[in-house]
Amino acid sequence: MQELPTKYNPKETEGRIYGIWEKSGAFTPKAPIAPDAPKPFVIVIPPPNVTGSLHMGHALNNTIQDILIRRSRMKGVPTLWVPGTDHAGIATQNVVEKQLAKDPSRLLGRTEARGITRQELGREKFIDVCWQWVDEYGHIIIDQLKKLGCSCDWSRQRFTMDEEYSEAVKTAFKHYYDKGWIYQGERVINWCVRCQTALSDIEVEHKEVQGKLWFIKYDNITVATTRPETMLGDAAVAINPDDKRYKDLVGKKIKLPLMNREIPIIADIAVDPKFGTGAVKVTPAHDMNDFEIGKRHELQSIKVISELGKITQQGGKYAGQKALEARENIIKDLETQGLIEKVQDYSHEVPHCYRCAGKVEQLISKQWFLKMKELAKPAIEAVEKDEIKFTPLRWKKVYLDWMKNLKDWCISRQIWWGHKIPIEGSDDVLDTWFSSALWPFATLGWPKKTKDLTYFYPTTVLSTARDIIYLWVARMIFSGFEFMREKPFSEVYIHPTIFTLEGKRMSKSLGTGVDPLELIEKYGADATRFGLAYINTGIQDIKFDENAILAGQKFANKIWNIARFVLQNASSKLKTPSPRLVGLGPKNSKLQLKTESDKIIIDKLNLIIKSTDKNLDNFRFGQAAHDLYDFVWHDFADIYIENSKSQILNPKLNENTQIILLHLLTSSLRLLHPFMPFITEEIWQTLHQDKLVEDRNLITAQWPK
Repeated sequence: MQELPTKYNPKETEGRIYGIWEKSGAFTPKAPIAPDAPKPFVIVIPPPNVTGSLHMGHALNNTIQDILIRRSRMKGVPTLWVPGTDHAGIATQNVVEKQLAKDPSRLLGRTEARGITRQELGREKFIDVCWQWVDEYGHIIIDQLKKLGCSCDWSRQRFTMDEEYSEAVKTAFKHYYDKGWIYQGERVINWCVRCQTALSDIEVEHKEVQGKLWFIKYDNITVATTRPETMLGDAAVAINPDDKRYKDLVGKKIKLPLMNREIPIIADIAVDPKFGTGAVKVTPAHDMNDFEIGKRHELQSIKVISELGKITQQGGKYAGQKALEARENIIKDLETQGLIEKVQDYSHEVPHCYRCAGKVEQLISKQWFLKMKELAKPAIEAVEKDEIKFTPLRWKKVYLDWMKNLKDWCISRQIWWGHKIPIEGSDDVLDTWFSSALWPFATLGWPKKTKDLTYFYPTTVLSTARDIIYLWVARMIFSGFEFMREKPFSEVYIHPTIFTLEGKRMSKSLGTGVDPLELIEKYGADATRFGLAYINTGIQDIKFDENAILAGQKFANKIWNIARFVLQNASSKLKTPSPRLVGLGPKNSKLQLKTESDKIIIDKLNLIIKSTDKNLDNFRFGQAAHDLYDFVWHDFADIYIENSKSQILNPKLNENTQIILLHLLTSSLRLLHPFMPFITEEIWQTLHQDKLVEDRNLITAQWPK
């Protein structure tokens, strides 16, 4: 009888076990040809940025997906987990630009005396350098997912800029263009001065800042503003039509301070009479709401802030100044002329780029847009009818509220790395999310009608973060209906966000992040996975405590010691013929419940099998982990194993007790495998070598019934 070492060593085990799984082909299902083939279970991984490295959100979400995937596989269902990475247009371009500025020699393969810009390099060479960077570093996060134990089908790994995927993006664009849903127009958009590109509304992070509210005299009316520099482009002053204070002023003209230009006073329902003085300046070229007011009243759009964040020639004597510099000078000039009525401290939200965290300007620009009105309809209906279900349920309303107020999507970006818009004369590339919106079907071969696409689409479950419900989830849903005439998935699980113990957002740059790879190095992948599942108890914000991972490590050691005890007490009689423990239950002739202790533990085993299935069906990962922990540690180890010690000494109970111990061990290993795949597989391999189980690998062993 082979014995397990006295202590489990994850560092000596995990790489070897992962190799066994890959060699077995368990990760790679085949698309059957038969029309009556069983319905598959499919998950597409939220593709991490090719620039990324594993963070706690990745670790939690991929543990969740792997739990679902491994259980489905053990149930005998054809199971596919599609992996891949996203080209991450802005993020990748930023990384490569920084590398070129800091140490261009590494990427260019030649000695450079100084840093170099992408403009100096030129577009074609810069894109070559980006590909070189991807080839060199793009695999890092995939390697890290393997360390976590993710059982993805790596033979189907995709990249959003590989050749076939790029063809899918072009096909989608042409489809929309031919329907007349893609158009070019001038709109006020979000513009990142640092990244030099347009951003969609949902790529902008609004950060609360402490600023000022300036009350400025415009002839006989005073307006309040947080951005005096935009007054250079004012086209009107607006009041609410129901505001009796200004009723007699509507239709009159006033002189715009500093610019010696007349502008009208207008009435518009969009004005909040409670803000400031109730009279607001209207700058159609630099505010989205003002742009809409401008359209309603046929106002001129005067662009006074450029894409470089500087005042344009339209800004008179302030031309060429940076926006904040111009603000200071404008305030000084207004004060000199006695036009500042008062100044108040004011807390308000300022838009920042979601990638570089730089300040975002709202300015009028010619961009490509995708009409959303028709696309949104089936995507709304499917969620309203629960054809696509959100868990937790509250995210259903969040999704629907956004979808019902959807604006046309600005799909063009003024960067170089990405899918070039396939229209002659356009230098823009497509928004990164345009390509990732096709992920559930483009990864399976669309627009070709492949066997994979026919069999594995639609997918089953999507597990993702709340911050990309709009950016990604919604766009995959309307894309699925538009191109496949079918929903892309049936369930959307929104996993919790992990914060520090103090409740702060995790950030490596701010020093508040926790590196899951360090946890794996310190405690092992199983402990890390189980700890993350254990604290996922249904709340939407998790305050991470490393003690949860330590508890996972202690639990792994407990499982190891349980296995050692059972193996040490398994007699050679059980080896031949094998008792075939898979599926062994109370009605099996080899398993008899001879004592009260036998009956109680088998009842509890049956209950834990049912509850684990129910919990995982309902995405209650924390509850499943808690229940399994209690069963294995308390019911199995503390109670039954202690009782078994006296039963083993009784000749009439000895062999049956050994069979029950093996049955409990193998059942526990199968239930725990999705959570803790490495240690359970290592123990299982020993059981197989001793012929105590017939299934060679636990990863494809039968799920307990």
